[in-house]
Amino acid sequence: MNWDALHDRQPLKPFSPGARVPWDEPAFSARMLREHLDPSHDRASRRLEVIDRQVSWLQHAVLGGADSHILDLGCGPGLYTSRLARAGHRCVGIDFSPAAIAYAEEESAREGLACRYVQADLADATLGEGYDLITMLFGEFNTLPPAVAQDLLSRAAQALAPNGQIVLELHAAEYVEAMGEAPSTWSTADRGLFADDPHLTLHESHWHAEEHATTERYWVLQAHGPLATYAISTQAYGDLALDRLLERSGLRESARYPSITGDEEEAADLFGVVLTRD
Repeated sequence: MNWDALHDRQPLKPFSPGARVPWDEPAFSARMLREHLDPSHDRASRRLEVIDRQVSWLQHAVLGGADSHILDLGCGPGLYTSRLARAGHRCVGIDFSPAAIAYAEEESAREGLACRYVQADLADATLGEGYDLITMLFGEFNTLPPAVAQDLLSRAAQALAPNGQIVLELHAAEYVEAMGEAPSTWSTADRGLFADDPHLTLHESHWHAEEHATTERYWVLQAHGPLATYAISTQAYGDLALDRLLERSGLRESARYPSITGDEEEAADLFGVVLTRD
């Protein structure tokens, strides 16, 4: 085990291309799918009862009940698209995880749902066009490097149908900063996202005030095998930064909600914005 890498670790940098999270690696993707489908926690996807409320809110508050063409960016295993398709919508989902896309495709084929799925990196994925609604939920937009986020939002704007809308669920800036200022921690597990065998995980984080971003790094130690390192950054968007981002993308904020269920009591680290083209 290479302890020197841990002892002599480099300072954390936001969105460094080094020790990234391998969303598209088959074994990691399979473990991530397992976390998505675990109903006991909200770490990968919301609990199903919350997803049901969010889908109902999208259906009535945003779409007004009209049958629509929907694109879900970062769709995971289709937990939203499958529900929206059952409500009569035509859906497209894009995700980088091969295991999640395979699961979603199997469910769609089994039920005959009007869903099409694409396994692709959102940084350069072809989005298509003519969407009445484009969604990107659970703060995933915050995890994109700012330049990638800007480009994706611009491409999403061009993919909208006339009068189409984009719903982003974003991490609150204060929450992102608090993540970065949290103390280092450690935990053990028999299996989890980072390994299928018993392992120890060391977690550290840092708030980059100049870049308005937090970086988290995970060191995973198993009884056998090399020391593994993963890192993920989360960008904070205050009101001014979000306004500038939207302006450069040809979008404007038409509404903001403390949660995308419409329930203010559920508001915590995430809030929803509805965007339309200028």
